[in-house]
This record gives sequence, structure tokens and C-alpha cells, in this order.
Amino acid sequence: MQTALVIGNWKMNGTLAEARPLATAIRDGLKRPRGVEVVLCPPFTALAAVSEIVKDSAIRLGAQNCHFEASGAHTGEVSPPMLAELGCRYVLLGHSERRRECGETDELINHKVKAAVAHGLTFVLCVGETGEERRQGLTFPTIEGQLRAGLAGVPVESIVKGVIAYEPVWAIGTGVNATSAQAAEVHGYIRGLLSELTSKETAHAIPILYGGSVKADNVEELVAAPEIDGALVGGASLNAAGFIALAKKAGRAGATSRGD
Repeated sequence: MQTALVIGNWKMNGTLAEARPLATAIRDGLKRPRGVEVVLCPPFTALAAVSEIVKDSAIRLGAQNCHFEASGAHTGEVSPPMLAELGCRYVLLGHSERRRECGETDELINHKVKAAVAHGLTFVLCVGETGEERRQGLTFPTIEGQLRAGLAGVPVESIVKGVIAYEPVWAIGTGVNATSAQAAEVHGYIRGLLSELTSKETAHAIPILYGGSVKADNVEELVAAPEIDGALVGGASLNAAGFIALAKKAGRAGATSRGD
């Protein structure tokens, strides 16, 4: 990785009255970010507005989900071409909240990954274990199952263009993040799996992000850890000043870990 990647997932937050000033402040605060690429993933209703705000800036646009079909009788869904038309470059897939709340299966997520690839979107495949799975020593089997199933049938040349996000479910929104050592261990395991699915050289080109209560005061330690290429940020991305500081720190930590 040459640049750290920081993705702000706003989740179900942000009316237009809230999204516009938030996106504007982040854009203005990160006019020339060093060592970091920043992506904002607002809710669907704010995508068009945020797209206009970040257009021609250093900030990229992403979506929080998509359907696997390009069009059709899928009430309430949003397709990859619709996202691409709005200027989205990234799309989050398999987030633990969608797995848990919407019953999304690995098979469904795999269909979405393939759809994103087919329509030129960079997929961000989220994987992670629950607290109970970690207590039972099932972290690695859980991660492996989700990763292999999510990428099944995806060509190597498309996998290398994607992003993997490790988000321990027990750390999301809890204020309890994995230690840098815990996160680095799982990231290293994911890198090994990607090496098997692609090649060792190819695997090192695929960004692996950490997500789970990432804040400005812990992002440097996390991103400086081995195999961690950036962060998937939830609640902390809703505060412009805090998120700007977080992104800048991630850029510095990534450069330090690479010896730049």
C-alpha cells in the first residue's frame, strides 16, 4: 500500500440539512491530504448532495450497500449503475449490521461483490467475528468462511481491485476496539488467505482496513501496526473536526509504518 485508506460510514445518520455542512467541512479540511485517501459513505438520500459537494475534490464517494441486479422489480433497493451514476467509486458490502439486521448471507454478499465488480465499483468486503465466536476460538474459521464465500468466483484481477475490512462485531459502536496486536494478528491472517486466493505479491496490493470504534486517539497506533492499511470509521466520521484529525493521523501513521 502506498496510501492509507480511510472510509467514513455515516450509517443511518444525516438528513440533507446535516449531510451538506458535514461533507463541506470534511472537504475543506482535507483539501490536500497527505498519505491518505478519504471516502465518505453517506445514506442513499444524501448521496446526490454529497456527490456535488466533493466533486473535483480529494474526497471520494461511496455507498453503504447495493443490490446485485442492475435493475428490476426490487422495491426499495438501489443498483450498482444507480450508484455509479451519482459518482460513487466504492460500495460497502457485507457489513455486520446488514448481516445481523437484514439476514444477509455469504451467498448474497458474493452476488453483490460480483455486481459491484461488473459495474466498475470498488467493493469493500466486510468480515468479522462476534464476541461469542471470539470467546469460542472461532475468529479465524469465521473470517475464513466469510472471506472465501464472499470472493468465490471473483477473478483474481478483480479481487486485487477490491478492499477488505476487518470489523470485529464486538467492537462496533461499543467504544471497545481491538488492540493493535489483536487487529494485526487477524489482518495478517486475512493477508495469508488473500495470498492463497491470488498470490503473495497480489495480496500485498489489496488494502485491509480495520473497523470497530476507530477514533482520532487510536487510529495512529492501529494503522501503524503490520498489515493494517487504513480504517473503516463509523460514529467518529460524523464529527468533521474529529474525522479530519483522524484522517490526517492515519496518513502520517501509514507513512511512518512504510518508512516514507
